Amino acid sequence: MTGPTSPRGHLAPAHRVASARKPLTSATAPSKSDRRGVQSAMDEAARRLRDIAARADKLGVRAADVASLRSAGRLLGLARREGREGRAGRAGRGLAALAGGVLCVTALLACQLELHSRRGFSRAWLTWHRLRLHDHMCTIDLPDYLVSFFRPPEACSMCRDVSQVDKISNISPQVFEKEYAYTGRPVVVTDAMSNWTAQQVFSFQFFKDVYKDHWQKQLGCQFFPYRTEFRNLYEVFNMSIERAFMHDGTKPWYIGWSNCDDQVARILRRHYDRPYFLPDTAENKKVDWIFMGSRGYGAQMHVDSVDLPSWQAQLKGRKKWILEPPPECYYDCQCLEVVVEPGEIIALDTNRWYHQTLIVSEEMSITIGAEYD
Repeated sequence: MTGPTSPRGHLAPAHRVASARKPLTSATAPSKSDRRGVQSAMDEAARRLRDIAARADKLGVRAADVASLRSAGRLLGLARREGREGRAGRAGRGLAALAGGVLCVTALLACQLELHSRRGFSRAWLTWHRLRLHDHMCTIDLPDYLVSFFRPPEACSMCRDVSQVDKISNISPQVFEKEYAYTGRPVVVTDAMSNWTAQQVFSFQFFKDVYKDHWQKQLGCQFFPYRTEFRNLYEVFNMSIERAFMHDGTKPWYIGWSNCDDQVARILRRHYDRPYFLPDTAENKKVDWIFMGSRGYGAQMHVDSVDLPSWQAQLKGRKKWILEPPPECYYDCQCLEVVVEPGEIIALDTNRWYHQTLIVSEEMSITIGAEYD
C-alpha cells in the first residue's frame, strides 16, 4: 500500500502527513487580525458574487442557478453565517458597553445626590416619599451600623487624658470654650437652670397639649421609638394614662424626637434660655431635641451623626450616661459613667463619644437639648 504522493509524484514523509492532519492548536490558531482579514476578504467575495448574480439575471440567467453552483453556494452560506456571528458578537459587546455605562451613570448619580452620606440619603428618601424635605428642619435617621461604617476615625487626644466626667458650676463661657466646648471632653454643669421654668412646666400632659394640633408636622422629622412599638408622637400621646404615668403592671417606654414646628418651638423656649456657659460666639441651634420615658429604659449604645456638639438638660428624673471612646481609641481611653441629676446639663460631642443612657429614677425622665456651634 502506497502513501500519499507529493506534487512531484514522490511519497510524502509520514511526519509531514501527520502534521498536515493535526488540528490547529492555540499556538497555530489565526490571530484576531488574521480573522478580521479573512472576514473582510469573504465579505468582498460575497459582494462580488452578488454583483455577478445581478448581472447574470439581466442576461437571463437566474440568481438561483448561480447560487446552485457548489462553490458559490458555499461562499454565500459562509458569508451569511459569518455575518450573523459578527452581528451577534457586536450585539454582545454593545450590551456589555451599555451595562457598563449604566453602572457608571448610576455611581455618578449616587455621588451627585450624596447617597453615600446621611444627609443625602435622608434627602432622597424624603423626596421619594414626597415629604418635602426643605419644609422641615430635620430629616430621618440612618441605621446605626451605617453611621458607624461611614464614620471617619477620631484622634484619640480627645479622650486620652479623660478619666471622669467633671461636674462643675459657675463656669465662665471663656473657660468652657477652652476646656470643654470643642475639645471632646464631656462635662456636667450643675447650676445652668436657675432662671428656667421648664422644670416646673414640662410634663407628659404639657407636651400632649402642645402637640395636640401639631403632631402631623412632626411626621417628616426624626422620631426615636427605641424599644417601644410607637411609630410617631400621635401614638405616644394616645397611650393609656396608666402606662404614661408608669402604673404597676404597665409596659415601660422611652422615646425621643426633634421638634420641627416653629410655633411649638416658640412655646417651648418661653420656659428655657440659652445655657449661660455657652461661648459668646456660639449659636444655639433652633432644633430642640426632647427625650422622655420611664425607669429602666433608655437609648442603646450608639454614636450620633449630627453636625455639632450638643447639650442636654435633665429637667426631671435621673439618667445614667455610659460613654465609650471610639473603637480606634479603646486602648488609649477609658469608658466613663455619670448620673445626671434634675437641674443639671450635660455637654458633650455625641458624634465622637459612643453613648448609652438609662433612666434610674422612679420619676419620669424628661430632657431637652440642642446643638451649638
